[in-house]
Amino acid sequence: MENPLTPEVLADPVALTRALVDIESVSLNEKAIADCVEEVLRVVPHLSTYRHGNTVMARTDLGRASRVVLAGHLDTVPLNNNFPSTLRGDLMYGCGTSDMKSGVAYALHLATTLPEPRYDVTYFFYEAEEIESRYNGLHLVAQAHPDWLEADFALLLEPTYGIVEAGCQGTMRAVVVTTGVRAHSARSWHGVNAVHGAGEVLRRLSTYQARRVTIDGCEYREGMNATRIHGGVAGNVVPDRCEIEVNYRFAPDRTPAEAEAHLREVFADYELTVTDCAAGALPGLEAPPAREFLAAVGAAPIGKLGWTDVARFAAMGVPALNFGPGDPNLAHHPDEHVEISKIRDGAATLHRWLAPA
Repeated sequence: MENPLTPEVLADPVALTRALVDIESVSLNEKAIADCVEEVLRVVPHLSTYRHGNTVMARTDLGRASRVVLAGHLDTVPLNNNFPSTLRGDLMYGCGTSDMKSGVAYALHLATTLPEPRYDVTYFFYEAEEIESRYNGLHLVAQAHPDWLEADFALLLEPTYGIVEAGCQGTMRAVVVTTGVRAHSARSWHGVNAVHGAGEVLRRLSTYQARRVTIDGCEYREGMNATRIHGGVAGNVVPDRCEIEVNYRFAPDRTPAEAEAHLREVFADYELTVTDCAAGALPGLEAPPAREFLAAVGAAPIGKLGWTDVARFAAMGVPALNFGPGDPNLAHHPDEHVEISKIRDGAATLHRWLAPA
């Protein structure tokens, strides 16, 4: 495949977004797009470029006092009759337009067109953010090359509709179990129906009062929801077991241990097993590059409702924020699109922040 990331395309964040969208890169199929990104970065004289799997890292080494990270994931969710991209007025449609190839375009545009940024910059173009954490490119880099992630501040170019979203929620998945006694459904009084017993679990969820927490001026709204229910043996058997999968999104002032303790308090007297957990990240607004970035944006940040890879950096002591042109409400949607004007506005903001005075 001829590389569509030509110098003319790299110079225009809008054209670059469209070119990236038109390289199919559903999770675990990022080789083609990673090859294209690596090829253009390898020949940029002010960058040192490395690759791990289908994650490409490029960095400046200009001796600046601070180092910042710009990171974006290359993968998308599966296609849904939304490939390749199309243009309709000020809107660009296609899988990954919002989440997050328009953000990736920011990083690739700046990496190739800004030879002397005011900070040293590490650019990450990473694989497999949309699927299980064990495949995530930043996770794999942290295991193999942790020094690549060292920085004073990180910016994840996730969709935020041009608003700075600070930190992120933590997320926990757990299975709550109700038990009973099997019996023939014609003589159900000889058994105890575990599916019926799930009603109390669902009642607790439906009446649950979620916290709203404000940290450094950013509000984080928690949530606890049933996401799946498994129960039943056969069409004529009273079931003796029902499993209710619960997803808990918790504010970053809670540790995973505190979140688990709260879940166990809500579902006291039930068997509960935590199946997955990722810590949240505090807002991270105090680092000098973060304050300077917020000044360039010119608007107050809000709390990130959701989990992003800012948490990986926060766990390493690197403050991180989310910023990108896409609308997060359109992520993974069949009608996914991004406003062209938002791409241009965000690119101008990042250039103001990174360009030397």
